Order: sequence, then C-alpha cells, then structure tokens
Amino acid sequence: MRTSALLLSSCLILTSFPAVSVTIDGTEIPDTLTVADGRPVLVLNGAGIREKLFLDIYIGALYLPAKSRDAQAILSGSGPACVAMHFLYKEVSSKKITDAWEDGLAANHSAAEMQALQPQLEKFNTLFRTMHKGEVIRICYLPGTGTEVRINNERRGNVEGEAFFHALLAIWLGAHPVSNDLKQGMLGID
Repeated sequence: MRTSALLLSSCLILTSFPAVSVTIDGTEIPDTLTVADGRPVLVLNGAGIREKLFLDIYIGALYLPAKSRDAQAILSGSGPACVAMHFLYKEVSSKKITDAWEDGLAANHSAAEMQALQPQLEKFNTLFRTMHKGEVIRICYLPGTGTEVRINNERRGNVEGEAFFHALLAIWLGAHPVSNDLKQGMLGID
C-alpha cells in the first residue's frame, strides 16, 4: 500500500510540472502555448532559425493542436495554430518585416491570389512595429476570430478569415519557403 501511495504521489508530482522548454541559440522556446483566455493549449511542433546573409534574424516556432510533419496537412488544417517569432537580431524595422511578408506571400501565391489577399495584407501590415533582440511576435489563428497578432504578448489586432492565415503559413511551409532549414525545423524534422 505504501509503495502504491508513493508511486501515485510521484506520478502526480511529475504531471503537475509544466512542459520543459527547448533552448535554441540561447533562447527558451516553450513546449506549449496558450493562445486565448486559457484555451486552446497548442504544442510546439518544431522550431528553427531564420538566417539572412549569414545573420540570425529570428527563431520561428510553430504551435499546433497535435504534432505533424505533413506541411500540406498543416496548410489545409482548420484548427487553431500559432507561429512565434523570437527575434535574435538587434533591430528589424517594420518596413523590413512587412516587405518580408509580401515577398514570402508572392513566392507561394499567384498574382490573382495576391490581389485577393491585398486588403487583408494591408491591414495585417499595420499591426507591426520595429522589433528588437529578445522581442516576440505571435501570429495565431483562432477559428471564429481570424489571425491575431501579439507583440510581447500585447494584442495588436486581428485579420479576419481562415484563408489569410493559411496563406501566411505558406511563407514558412509552402513550396517556396523563406528558408528550407527553417521549414524543416518548424516541421520537427531534424
């Protein structure tokens, strides 16, 4: 009986601790993420570093309801999801950030698709500011709400529509991702 009680106590203690984070380039990336009012809790699918001209710009971390290595399934999913960008570079201007959205979208979508996305993209671009080392952008899709943007956990606004978030995800997971290494990292493929 004592052994059973001790075993039960040990199990309860182990399950009461939060998930352990992953450390990439000295930055802790949480294993789970709560996106809105305590719901839903998403799990870290994978993460990697976005490099440009041999400089580390940010760590991109993908959070999903359940882990998946299938980019097409993720791009066509309808549940909540989140991309967290942990900035490593000393300063990235809002212009560079918004230019990168446009370049990444254009690389993965036709001219007609880009034209259809333009009103949402214009609204999305207004939600960003210059980012500094240590700051975090979270871009989360919440069914019924749309794409929510937070900077350092401060809500900046949202863009309606599920299709817009999936278009954004193609920047990292599409046929022409911003970085193949980052795509593999976000898919949890080492």
